[in-house]
Amino acid sequence: MTLKPITWLGDSRERVRGFPGEARGAVGFELWEVQQGKDPSDWKPMPSVGLGVREIRVRAGNAYRLIYVARFAEAVYVLHAFEKKSRKTSRPDLELARSRFKDLVQERKQR
Repeated sequence: MTLKPITWLGDSRERVRGFPGEARGAVGFELWEVQQGKDPSDWKPMPSVGLGVREIRVRAGNAYRLIYVARFAEAVYVLHAFEKKSRKTSRPDLELARSRFKDLVQERKQR
């Protein structure tokens, strides 16, 4: 079994490290599933961020989210991670994920 490597964009890794233990563990397990090519247990597509972008949803007391893209062969890219405070994902969180996705696509074109 080959695990696809994870590439953390921006401060996404530090943000996950700031999650409480239970949320961090759940996010870690879900990412491990994604690395194996499986779907996380609770996710939704995020077409407003970019093609193939998904959000892992974790409930551990509060709601935690991890926005990633796994459709590229070389890696799973974590675009953004945050604690969700309201029903709707905040505009700054979506815009940050969107701009990191756009930068990633540009950078891949230049390789």
